[in-house]
Amino acid sequence: MKLNDKISEDMKRAMKSGDKLKLETLRTVRAQMIELSKRGTGTEITPDEEISALLTAAKKRKEAIELYRQAGREELARQEEAELQIINEYLPKQLTQEEAEAIIDGIISQTGASSPKDIGKVMSPAMKELKGRIEGKTVQEIVKRRLGAG
Repeated sequence: MKLNDKISEDMKRAMKSGDKLKLETLRTVRAQMIELSKRGTGTEITPDEEISALLTAAKKRKEAIELYRQAGREELARQEEAELQIINEYLPKQLTQEEAEAIIDGIISQTGASSPKDIGKVMSPAMKELKGRIEGKTVQEIVKRRLGAG
């Protein structure tokens, strides 16, 4: 079952059960995917693009949580956290820092990278391998640390 179809099915279930938070969160995500599919290319969105839309939605929630906490708006931060939890259900299993480091170490040895000037050589395959399973910012930090640039 495609991700978009699964989200539609879960929206129906949320409607029937009266789960307003889940329903509204899934409506927002589904709207992003519909917008993505109407970008004018005439092709269906790929699974990678679906994951990308979910990652964008999750990132927005994380940023909002941080901003609400800084402003002392704990109730709004909790709502964003609940929405983030719903979105995370549809993302691939997230990797731990250690799992990501092991994968990046493998990529570093495959590419023969050894210094900070080789970061570009490692980042491209690392992002392909880890996309959707850990934040890009974390991947970049690990690569820089492993190659002695950070």
